[in-house]
Amino acid sequence: MPGVTVKEIDQHVLTKNMAAFLKKSGKIFVPEQAVYMKTGKFKETAPTDDDWFYTRCASIMRHLYLRSPAGVGAFTKVYSGRKRNGVRPSKHCRSSDGCIRKALQALEAANMVERHPDGGRKLTPQGQRNLDRIANKIVAKQRERSAPVSMIITT
Repeated sequence: MPGVTVKEIDQHVLTKNMAAFLKKSGKIFVPEQAVYMKTGKFKETAPTDDDWFYTRCASIMRHLYLRSPAGVGAFTKVYSGRKRNGVRPSKHCRSSDGCIRKALQALEAANMVERHPDGGRKLTPQGQRNLDRIANKIVAKQRERSAPVSMIITT
């Protein structure tokens, strides 16, 4: 299994497992205002999931694994959406940069992400190692489930 990378894993499963890892590790500091923070001005309410900040951090790490370096402005485009204006036509709207900045700062404090000299941020070797390790665990679990079970029939 040494050849398994993040690119070969379903992104939803990887993000969910990485968020659980970040929460369990206790290295990510969740800001106090995360309870009230909306992820974009096109959203009507704040996220209902209590662990949304860990999920956003995991998603940012996955994005940096695939396309690095990236800054706050790039992530506002990634997490953008459609703003519904009632009877007026809908418009494209970028996401909030505050929650992205806080997530990047939390990942930087946990030594998962570092600043790139040309601007933006990139994964550290430790962050890349954590993502690869979780990807290997996911593949091992999937192979374990799909392995044929030998049955012994006695008469």
